[in-house]
Amino acid sequence: MIELTGVSKTYDGQKQAVTNLSLTIPSGKIFGFLGPNGAGKSTTIKMMTGILPLDEGQITMNGFDITTDALEAKRSFGYVSDSPDQFLRLKGVEYLNFIGDLYDVDTKTRKERIEHFTKEFGIFEVLNDTIQSYSHGMRQKIIVTGVLLHDPDVWILDEPLTGLDPKSAFTLKEMMKEHAEKGKTVFFSTHVLEVVEQLCDEVAIISNGEILFNGDMKEMKKQFKEDQTLEHIFLELTNHE
Repeated sequence: MIELTGVSKTYDGQKQAVTNLSLTIPSGKIFGFLGPNGAGKSTTIKMMTGILPLDEGQITMNGFDITTDALEAKRSFGYVSDSPDQFLRLKGVEYLNFIGDLYDVDTKTRKERIEHFTKEFGIFEVLNDTIQSYSHGMRQKIIVTGVLLHDPDVWILDEPLTGLDPKSAFTLKEMMKEHAEKGKTVFFSTHVLEVVEQLCDEVAIISNGEILFNGDMKEMKKQFKEDQTLEHIFLELTNHE
């Protein structure tokens, strides 16, 4: 479970990026986080993961405070950022072993998971190549594999399907469903509204740093018109901001 309570963030003491944001993302759910560019999605996610400090409020991961219990909180989640251009000079296998060392994944489990997930994503054969030689999609796959390697309870995925080929995107979506079915948590941001309609149990829409809607898809349909698509609802909400 992820809980955000009264979270705010200001840049340079002037630009209010997120204002008094509160969300509860329950276990056993796939939770979609939507908003136009500059809405506050990435800022919120960076606060959730401890990359940015909070100005106000509290964020907990499975009961651990991201500020005061940072190490335990960070052990409970895996994070895929919106840019996979990381550790470019490492070989793919070196990066995955680095992640395995960070999270104390034993040698046998590590080897099995690396082989399984990289074969699922079609990158097993390039593990001895440097990440800088990978395409954008391949870099995305190696970062996602790193998240799956230590089997965290909470997945935080920022635009995880960007750059993935259709087969790999399908594979990841199935993994997200399986993770939630195990009673664990998937939180992901996306611009692809169709994916939200396919996958999400619950959704929040953010604009100008504030939550405009938070609930399940049925509640959203009730609040608006039953025959409206998520695209129409999203545009109706954000265009009035």
